[in-house]
Order: sequence, then C-alpha cells, then structure tokens
Amino acid sequence: MRWWKILGLAGVAGVAATGVAIARAERRRRAYTPEEIRVRLRERVEGQPEGRRS
Repeated sequence: MRWWKILGLAGVAGVAATGVAIARAERRRRAYTPEEIRVRLRERVEGQPEGRRS
C-alpha cells in the first residue's frame, strides 16, 4: 500500500510542475505587444527558403 501512496504523490507533484511550466510560458507569450509579434513573424518568414513560403 505504501508504494501506491508514493506513486500518487509523485504524480501529483508532476502535474503541479507541469502546470507551473505552462503558466510561466503563457505569461511570457502574452508579454509581447502586437507590434513585437508582427516583427518576429516577419523575421521568421524572411529566414525561410523561397520554396517554403506560403
């Protein structure tokens, strides 16, 4: 029975750590202004080979 408790606690800790990582990434993503996003997208498109542009 003790192994199930340890396994359950490890699972809860994993879920909590994943949630923290997702929340941190979301905050970082939302920190960009619309103009910054446009600039970054233009830079990414300019960096692609000619045949890859849509």
